[in-house]
Amino acid sequence: MSTMVLNVSCPAKINLFLAVGPKDSVGYHPLRTIFQAIDLHDEVTINLNSDRTFVEFFGIQIPENNTVTKALRLMAEFTDLPKMAIRVAKRIPIMAGLGGGSSNAAAIIRAVRHLIPERFSELDAFAVAQAVGSDVPFFLVGGKARGEGYGEKLTPLPDPRPAKWVLVVKPPYSYSTPEMYAKLDSVSYHFEEFPESDRQYNDFERVICHGNDVIERIGRFGGQMPGLTGSGSAMFGVFDSEEEARKAEGYVKSEDLGDTWVVKMLSREESLGIQTP
Repeated sequence: MSTMVLNVSCPAKINLFLAVGPKDSVGYHPLRTIFQAIDLHDEVTINLNSDRTFVEFFGIQIPENNTVTKALRLMAEFTDLPKMAIRVAKRIPIMAGLGGGSSNAAAIIRAVRHLIPERFSELDAFAVAQAVGSDVPFFLVGGKARGEGYGEKLTPLPDPRPAKWVLVVKPPYSYSTPEMYAKLDSVSYHFEEFPESDRQYNDFERVICHGNDVIERIGRFGGQMPGLTGSGSAMFGVFDSEEEARKAEGYVKSEDLGDTWVVKMLSREESLGIQTP
């Protein structure tokens, strides 16, 4: 194994469509969703010149037990892993519905696949990803994809051409995912089918206490398909050009609606990068 350092990009995702089904017989909510990877990303650096495996996070405080340590534990049940010093530079805000923790776990899984493909198969990788969390398998596929089941049944979709731009807004509050599901359980609703053409939809928008006003403002500022991503609290709008997205960002900032990022939608290839310096 000659490569001593790997740099793995961990893109965030938005949900262009997210329908949540009522709890099934095993107590889980089936989903219908359309994922899209975006160029807001964390960076994972893996140094193989280490006498022990450890994980460090920078930028945001992360609990000692996290998606990365869980992925490592599960992969170790499949095969012996090399010793790795893993450093995660966090830029994706947490509790925002942007999939940062899931993307970090997928980065480690992809790195191990890259390092020891003969001992850790693609099938193994998806099994581990699914066990870590419902969004993790998507980050092994990247780009744009349709997710069903609990998020693990994935159908890759064509990359948007030309690439669209996204304004992401993270208001100064967060939503707890378990609480959001509990709120959905308390109301009756229909399990929406996939749309025939692009149409933003997110079941969680019906149970958020505040935030619909921000979504409405993003639409007013020119954002197409404005909506919530995941169970929130981040919101987004889609734009044809960076210039239009930057203009809308200026309006969002002038109204002090939250932290903002203007980023491009990523192709499948762009969202699965592993670099060896």
